[in-house]
Amino acid sequence: MKKLLPVAVLFAALSMPAGAQCVMCYRTAHAQNDARSKILNLGILVLGAPPFLILAGFIAFVFSRDKQFRGE
Repeated sequence: MKKLLPVAVLFAALSMPAGAQCVMCYRTAHAQNDARSKILNLGILVLGAPPFLILAGFIAFVFSRDKQFRGE
């Protein structure tokens, strides 16, 4: 499991510049100037971060509990 963590971190770091958007957000950002479209992209990423952090916390909790039960 510990071998997969660097791979996951690498994939996450490489995907950060992508900043995927839905079509409606893309068209809205495209209609604006560059500065406002970058702010819109940042806002989308900021709103997407809490669900991923909650999921990561839940997965860490499950793995820590699993390690406790396997140790008994």
